[in-house]
Amino acid sequence: MNLKLTYLSFPILVLFVPWREYNKILKNTDITLKYETAKKYFDDKKYNQAIILLEGAAPLMKHTAYEKESLYLLAQSFYKKKDYASASRYFQSYYTSFPKGEYTESAHFYSAYSLYLASPSARFDQSDTYKAIQQLQDFLKYYSQSNKKEIVKYALSELQEKLALKELMAIRLYYDLGNYLLYPFPGGNYLSCIITAQNALKSYPFSKYREDFIYYIFMARYKIALQSIKKEEKDFQYCDITNEYYSYIDEYPSGKHLREVQQLYHDMVKHHGMVNHFKY
Repeated sequence: MNLKLTYLSFPILVLFVPWREYNKILKNTDITLKYETAKKYFDDKKYNQAIILLEGAAPLMKHTAYEKESLYLLAQSFYKKKDYASASRYFQSYYTSFPKGEYTESAHFYSAYSLYLASPSARFDQSDTYKAIQQLQDFLKYYSQSNKKEIVKYALSELQEKLALKELMAIRLYYDLGNYLLYPFPGGNYLSCIITAQNALKSYPFSKYREDFIYYIFMARYKIALQSIKKEEKDFQYCDITNEYYSYIDEYPSGKHLREVQQLYHDMVKHHGMVNHFKY
């Protein structure tokens, strides 16, 4: 990702300077010198130095010819430094302050993409992931013909899968708790497992974890049936299990859980005198 900034035509030759000279430039009020030096540091991949110069010079550059480019350069410096949260904030500041600026589309993209890169693991809170999704969707809305749209679509897909994985982790947790706990009532955690999996199927119908969602619904219903005491309760649960069984094998005839699902259903039919609908 190459930053292409227009150099303003001032007869200044900026060389890479030692730390003592750098401190002098920090204190200097010459905004041209500050900007050109910051650009040189950026080109030399000295992003921390560029950031310090640009942040310090920002008040001086207000309403000058340097304001737009320096803000974009600052955002790119944070991006290159991999401080994606700060990068997104400055990119957003650029496109909200300069909606018709030269780098507005690029700032929209990098603001959203920075949030995508900063999105945490599925083990953690996903508030930032939802923010990233919103910005990525906004980018596609405003720049539907952008050459970045395929990158944005891929990022959106990745974030959706991360949210789906977050749901799968909750589903597994409820199921595992059901194996050990009867609180607050028998089958309660299995029921939570089922509801969470059903909601995940609605929210992420094309997820790569879809098979697992359907599998856990079947397994949780099977475990609830085992815990049922009254015959009418068992009969009701067995009917649900049969429906979930066929939902799984019809959609995943070669699924990774097929043997387990078939074996459990076969055992249930055999031991509880049900009409055998088992498919081989």
